[in-house]
Amino acid sequence: MQELIGRRKRAGFVGRRGELDLFRGNFDTAPEDERHSFVFHVHGTAGVGKSSLVRELEAVAAQRGALTASIDESVRSVPEAMTAISARFAREGVELKALDRLLATYRQRRHEAETASAALDAGADPGPPPPPSPGSTAASRAGLVGLGMVPVVGAFAGAVDPTQVAHGADRLRAALSARFRNHDDVRLVLEPLKVLTPVFVEELGRAAADRPWIALFFDTYERTSPFLDPWLLDLITTDRYGALPANTVITLAGQHGPDPARWADYAAFVTEFALEPFTESEARQLLAAKGLVEESVVREVLRLSGRLPVLVSTLAENPGAVDDPTATAVERFLKWEHDPAKRDVALRCALPRTLDEDVFRAATTGTETPLYAWLRGLPFVSERAGRVHFHDVVRGAMLRLQRTRSPRQWTDRHARLAERFRVWRTEAEEGLEQDESWSDEPWRELRLEELYHLLCSRPQTALGDVLGETVRACRGGEAAIRACVQVIADAGEHTDSDAVRGWGRDLLRTLTDGPEAVLAVLGLLLDRAGLDAEGRAEAHCLRGQELARHREYERALAEYDRAVTLAASADAYYGRARTRVGSGAHEEALADFERAAGLRPDSAEILFEWGERLRVTRRPAEAATILDRALALDPAYARALASRASCAHDLGDIDGALTGFARALEIDADYPWALIHRAKVHRDLGRPDDAFADLDRAVAIDPDSAWIASERGDAYRVAGRYEEAAEELGRACRIDPEYATAHAGRGYALDRLGHTDAARAAYDRAVELAPDYLWALVNRADLRRRTGDADGAFADLDRAVSAGGARVWWLFGLDRHLEQDPDDRGLLGLRGRAHLELGRPEAALRDLRRTPCRLGVARLLLWQGRYDEAGQLLDALSEEPAQADRTEVRLACWFGDVMRERWDRVRQSTEPLWRRLLASDEVTDGDRMLVDYARGDHTAADARLSRVLAAPRDWRNLADAALRLTALAHRPDADPEFYGPRLSRATAARDAFAARYAE
Repeated sequence: MQELIGRRKRAGFVGRRGELDLFRGNFDTAPEDERHSFVFHVHGTAGVGKSSLVRELEAVAAQRGALTASIDESVRSVPEAMTAISARFAREGVELKALDRLLATYRQRRHEAETASAALDAGADPGPPPPPSPGSTAASRAGLVGLGMVPVVGAFAGAVDPTQVAHGADRLRAALSARFRNHDDVRLVLEPLKVLTPVFVEELGRAAADRPWIALFFDTYERTSPFLDPWLLDLITTDRYGALPANTVITLAGQHGPDPARWADYAAFVTEFALEPFTESEARQLLAAKGLVEESVVREVLRLSGRLPVLVSTLAENPGAVDDPTATAVERFLKWEHDPAKRDVALRCALPRTLDEDVFRAATTGTETPLYAWLRGLPFVSERAGRVHFHDVVRGAMLRLQRTRSPRQWTDRHARLAERFRVWRTEAEEGLEQDESWSDEPWRELRLEELYHLLCSRPQTALGDVLGETVRACRGGEAAIRACVQVIADAGEHTDSDAVRGWGRDLLRTLTDGPEAVLAVLGLLLDRAGLDAEGRAEAHCLRGQELARHREYERALAEYDRAVTLAASADAYYGRARTRVGSGAHEEALADFERAAGLRPDSAEILFEWGERLRVTRRPAEAATILDRALALDPAYARALASRASCAHDLGDIDGALTGFARALEIDADYPWALIHRAKVHRDLGRPDDAFADLDRAVAIDPDSAWIASERGDAYRVAGRYEEAAEELGRACRIDPEYATAHAGRGYALDRLGHTDAARAAYDRAVELAPDYLWALVNRADLRRRTGDADGAFADLDRAVSAGGARVWWLFGLDRHLEQDPDDRGLLGLRGRAHLELGRPEAALRDLRRTPCRLGVARLLLWQGRYDEAGQLLDALSEEPAQADRTEVRLACWFGDVMRERWDRVRQSTEPLWRRLLASDEVTDGDRMLVDYARGDHTAADARLSRVLAAPRDWRNLADAALRLTALAHRPDADPEFYGPRLSRATAARDAFAARYAE
C-alpha cells in the first residue's frame, strides 16, 4: 500500500525539471570526469518542496540502477544514520553484515557503559588486564631473577595489582576493561566513529562493486547537520576512514545551504539546488494536473499559497472552496472536505508529531480507524519508516488554529495524548532496569512524545519536570539528549510559550557537536533549571560520567563529590568508585563501592564491580565473599562467575577455578576473558596444550583484539617460545599501536632472541607511551647495562624509583648489588625503606641499623612497640641542637614520652607541638587526625582515619596510624571504649597489609 501511495504522489510531481535533468545527467558522467558531482545540496524554506524533490531524485537514481538509501531527522547520531542506511540496503537485498554486527556490538556496549556507570563507561566484558596467577609468579621468581624478571611480578609490586602498575598510562583501558571483553570494545565506545566508519566505508565498497551507483539521501538536514555534517565532510574529502567508493553520490536536503566554514573549499564537486517557490507557470501546471482550471479559483489559490508547493498541492485538492477570501489558510486546506468527521480527524491528527495507527486511534475518538488510509493519502501527509508525518507548514497552521480557537480543547486533547503515551511507556518498562530506560529506543520514543504533549497541555507547570527529565535523558547518550532537547524546542514553537521556547532555543544552541555537548547541556540545566537537590546530584553524576569517559578524572571526581554532598546515593558512590578506578585510586574506589553496595544491596552489578576491584588489588578472599553475594542475586552472571573462578585460582582452589570457568563459558561460550584466565590455570597445572587451546579459541572469537593478541603473546613469552611471542605481540602492536604492554613484552622476546636493536626500539616505544611503566624501564635498564650503556641503565632505574618508590630497587636486583658492596649505606637505606613499605620491620631494622638514619630506626622501634629502645635513641637525638628542633623529631619524642608515661614532659610539649604540626607545609592527614582526636573533634578525626586506612601507600602509613591511636589511648584521661574499636581497625589494616607481602 505504501508503495502504491508513493507512486501516485510522484505521478503528480510538477516542476523542478532543471534540477531533475541535471541530477539525471550526472549518472551519465563518469566519476573521473571533472563535470561529475559527488554531492548535491538541496536547500530552501519550509514547504518549498525539498522532500518531494528528494523522493523524485531517489527514484531517478533507482532508475539508473543505483543502490539507494534515504534518511531524515528520525536519526539522531552518526551510528543511527549508518544503521538506517544498512536497513534500507537490506530491503533492496544488499546486507552490510560486518557493519550490522559491529553496530549491534556498539549499541550493546554503549548501553552497558551508560547503565553500569549509573551516570560512565562500558558492558559485558572481561575485566582489567589481570594479575598474575600464583604459578606464573612463582615461575617468574624462580627463573627470572633480578633485572630479568617477567613484567607481572606478583605481590611485590605493592597493594595495587602489578599488572595495573605496569599498565601505567593504560589506566583507562584497565578501568573500562573491567566491563568490556577486550580493548577494541573500549575504543568502540569511546571513539565510535573511528571504529565504525572504516567498516561502513569498506562495506559500501563491497556493495558498490556490484552496482553502478550508490546514492545516499539525507533529508531534513537542518535537523541532522550538527552531527552529520562534520562526519560526511571527512568521509567525502579525506581518507581518514578509507576511500569512499567513487561511484557514490550524496544528496543533502535542508533549509540551509552548505556551511561555508566547512564546504567553501569543496564547491567544485558540490552542486547546489537552491529551491524557490513555484513559478506561476509551474503552479498552474500542478493545478491543471489536478483538474483545477477555473481562472478565479486558480488566482485565489496562487494568492493564498504564495506558490509554495506544499500549499499549492493542498489547495489544489479543494476545487470549490476558495470563494471566501477571508477564510484562514487552514480552513482552506479543509473546506474541500465537507464531512465534519474527516475535518475533525485531520485537525486532531495534527497534534501528535508523528502517527501510526495506534497513535491515530489515541488522537481521534477511536471509531474512525477506516479514515487512517484516507489521512495517509492527503497531499500534505508523507510516510517515512511506517510513520505518518504532516508537512511542517500545514501542521504548524493547524496547531495555531486549534490553540487559539479553543485553548481548553487544545489542553484536554494534548493531556489525553500524554496519558496514552504514559500508559504505553509504563508497559514498555517491564523488564527494564531504571537506569536502562533512556537507552532503550522503544521506551525512549514513547517517553519523548509523552513529554511533548505534557508541555503542550500545560507548558508552565510541566516545564520544570521536563527539564528534570532532560537530565535523566543524558543517561541515554547524545542521541537521547538531542531528541529530548528537540521536544522542548518543538513544544516551545507550538505552544507559543516564551519560557519553553527560550529553553528550547538555548538548549539547541548549547547542544553543539562534539564530546562537550552533554556536559554543556547539563551545565545549563544546573545553572538555570532550578533543579531540586536530587536532580542536581544526578546532573553532577552524569557530568562526572561524561568527564570520566574522556579521561578527565580530576574534573569527574569533583562532579561526583558535589553529587555525594547533595544526595549520597548509590549512583553517586558507584560512579565515583568507577572514576577512581580509572584514575588509579583503587583503595578509595573500594571504599566507595562498599558505600554504594550498602545503599543498594540488591545490585549484582555493584557487587560484581566491588568484588572485581578487590580481586584486581590482590585480595582474593575478600573478593570471593563479595562475588558470592553477587552470584546469590544472579546465579547466571557470567562475568561474576569468571571473576570468582579467578579468585579460586589465586587462593589455590584449582578445582573450584576450573568449575567456575566452565560454568561461565557454559553461559557465555564466546567469553574471551574466561578463556584467557582458564588458560592460566591450565598452564599452572602443566597443561600447555590445554592452555594454548583456550588462547587460540579466544583469538578465533575476536581475531582483531589487541588485548587477546597481547595475552597470547605473553603466554608464548612466559613459555620461552620467543619467536612466536615476538610475532604475536607484534600483531597486537599493529592492531593497536598505542598498546604499551605489548611493545614492552615484544621487546623482552626480541632481546632473548638476540635482536637487541629491535628490542631497544620496542622498549623505547613502550616507555614513550607510558613514561612510568616500571617493568619496561627496568628491563630497558638491564638491556642498556648489558650493551655497555651504564649511565642509561642508572637513568632508567632512577626513573623507576621516582615512579614506583624504593621498593623497585629491591624488586629488581638490589640484593645482587649489595652482594657486590654489602656496606653501601645508601643502598642499605633504600632496601630498608623497601622492606618497611612492604611491612617487614625486622628485615628493615637489620638494614637501617647499619645506616646513620637514627630517627628512622627510632620510629621503626616505636611502630614495633619497643618503646624503651626507641626512647633511648630519641633522648640522644633531643640533646643534639641540629636534631632537637626538627618537627619530626619532636613528634617522635612525644610518642616516646607518652608510651613511657613521662606526663610532665607530655603536658609541656603537647600544645606547642600541635601548633607546630598544623603550621607545617608537610602536615599529613595522620597529623591532623592526631590533633583532632586530642582536641576532641572526633567527627573530623574519624573522617581522617577513614581516609588514612582507605589509601595506604605502604605499611608505614598504617603503622603510623596505629601508633598515633595507641598513644592517644594510653593517655591517663583517654576513654578505652572510644579508642579501642578505632585502634583495632588500624592494627587490623596494618597487619593485613604485612601479611599480604610476608616472605
